[in-house]
Amino acid sequence: MMVHGHKGFKFQNWAKTYGCYPEMYFQPTCVEEVRQVLDLARQQNKRVKAIGGGHSPSDIACTDGFMIHMGKMNRILKVDKEKHQITVEGGILLKDLNVELSKHGLALPNLGAVSDVTAAGVIGTGTHNTGIKHGILPTQVVALTLLTAEGTIIECSETSNEDIFKASLVHLGCLGIILTITFQCVPQFHLQQTSFPSTLKEVLDNLDSHLRKSEYFRFLWFPHSENVSVIYQDHTNKPPTSAANWFWDYAIGFHLLEFLLWVSTFLPRLVHWINRFFFWLLFTSKVESSDISYKILNYECRFKQYVQDWAIPIEKTAEALLELKAMLESNPHVVAHFPVEVRFVKGDDILLSPCFQKDSCYMNIIMYRKCSYKFSDEHSFLDRCFHYQTEMIHIVLKHLTGPYGKDVPRLDYWLAYERIMKKVGGRPHWAKAHTCTRKDFEKMYPSFQKFCAIREKLDPTGMFLNAYLEKVFY
Repeated sequence: MMVHGHKGFKFQNWAKTYGCYPEMYFQPTCVEEVRQVLDLARQQNKRVKAIGGGHSPSDIACTDGFMIHMGKMNRILKVDKEKHQITVEGGILLKDLNVELSKHGLALPNLGAVSDVTAAGVIGTGTHNTGIKHGILPTQVVALTLLTAEGTIIECSETSNEDIFKASLVHLGCLGIILTITFQCVPQFHLQQTSFPSTLKEVLDNLDSHLRKSEYFRFLWFPHSENVSVIYQDHTNKPPTSAANWFWDYAIGFHLLEFLLWVSTFLPRLVHWINRFFFWLLFTSKVESSDISYKILNYECRFKQYVQDWAIPIEKTAEALLELKAMLESNPHVVAHFPVEVRFVKGDDILLSPCFQKDSCYMNIIMYRKCSYKFSDEHSFLDRCFHYQTEMIHIVLKHLTGPYGKDVPRLDYWLAYERIMKKVGGRPHWAKAHTCTRKDFEKMYPSFQKFCAIREKLDPTGMFLNAYLEKVFY
């Protein structure tokens, strides 16, 4: 069967921060069709980029050459209940994998914030969540198969092609096409989430205690204040319960917050008040909920965002946060719209893992940008009505004062944050925006040269490179 490409396709990532117009767009359904695309690329000297869910808020998925969307290669290939392992095609979305695992009484031991991402994409950029006993998501992979630029399939694991395996677990899309992945799972489990208010001083003074108390501990610090929301997630036998509330979660927590953030783009000092107001409104009470693990580990990213997320040595957590806080206090013109999310991850031995040989703290900063809200079938009639009413307000405001999707200045905040992260020995999340180049990565990663040698051997002509990766490797 011959695979057919399409011209005129526009790719845009989830946050709409980057986009591109690939020369040809392909959606193969089998390995042979992927090979055909690679053969055509070699003949025409074109670059190739494989994509999945498009959630990376950087340009890592962009190309002006051939783009291969792997979404139709999404089958479950094997379930080994005795070993608690599952083998899948790389294009499967984790949200579909979660449901399938549940049918077999299994679960992934950890997940990122969203599951609208593919299995191959998750390991491509080193997706993580939190839990000092848990590594980044690629540490859950026990085997994979890789299709190289020359059309050769390489089977990789701890015992077969180990060097390529350790490189492929955070592959950046530059080693080849990930065809299949075998995940190490655990028996299905439920989690209880408990969130409660605290202060930055209390959390930093008792960080070790918090890490011991909860398996999936993280916290949110609200810049321009001392306020912190602590989140514990732990195994439970309790039946599912929900603390969701339409009025507080959407009418207040989404629509009102977006409106106030938009207003703050004209009056930046309002951000100080907004952060305190929303902490007081939504985070001053203890809140508990429980459900099957993936429904607790995943949470809704309601706003389109500009994001940076660096991993730093865990012992530098307090130093980095306090310096970030001091920077904001001494520069009142620099504002931070959203809470700084702080998570903790176990070290590993994956060549380009931000947690390579270091237990790490991930410090995630976010800047607000335009949001285009999408409804699912689960949203209520009231939810839709409220949204349409606010949209009418947005249209009026647009004609009075400018576009509702007005971009916001973020450079001062971002550069100051990056400076602090580099100072304490940090490494940027591969899927997120950053200003690092090869010189930076050579200092950050002891095995960077080893990865480069593997990449050059597997892809000597640079078929899988793009503008993002050129900054990484050249």
